[in-house]
Amino acid sequence: MTILVGVRDGLGTITLNRPESRNALNLAMCEALIAAAQGMDDAVRLVLVRANGPAFCAGADLKERQGMGEAQVRERRMKAFAAYAALEALPMPAIAVVEGAAVGSGCEIAAACDFIVATPQASFRVPEAIRGTVGATQRLPRILGKRLAKDLMFTGRTLGADEAERHGLVARLVPAEKLEAVLAEIGKAILGAPAQALRLAKRAIDRGVEL
Repeated sequence: MTILVGVRDGLGTITLNRPESRNALNLAMCEALIAAAQGMDDAVRLVLVRANGPAFCAGADLKERQGMGEAQVRERRMKAFAAYAALEALPMPAIAVVEGAAVGSGCEIAAACDFIVATPQASFRVPEAIRGTVGATQRLPRILGKRLAKDLMFTGRTLGADEAERHGLVARLVPAEKLEAVLAEIGKAILGAPAQALRLAKRAIDRGVEL
């Protein structure tokens, strides 16, 4: 299974599960992400997006594109956009937990969540433009600002965990050995709060309006 989904006591977990491919995003994973996000019902009050293996997501699965025609490549890209949008549309708080490299699509998946909790081993890179395609042009500029986003896109350089925290991409940077304790602390706060109030607050912030 390309995605693992679990729900327990109001906590939903979506786990990228292609560790042998560094969780590279393929069509099946896109469809599974959409289904997982849309399957989170009102009983779910918090969603964690995680990954199995040393990488969060190595980007689009380039092997899958071999032999694809232009229409198929476009269909795959549109499905990825739909997957990011499905995560972003979750009505409850969603947190990306990044413990390794997030490249291209991995950055989009993490940025589609409400905030990112990362370990020092995390890194972020968007090399699509220097490889001849275009990606990550929407969310990263809003989070990092246009100039830093352009720096990353035009050069393909890696944004380390420390720098990502300084520029607001990572909300909390915690040692790997303390990660689960911090996530438990965050979960306790969110799961103990009025669910509807958090949903309304999320909606207001995302739309930039007062409710």
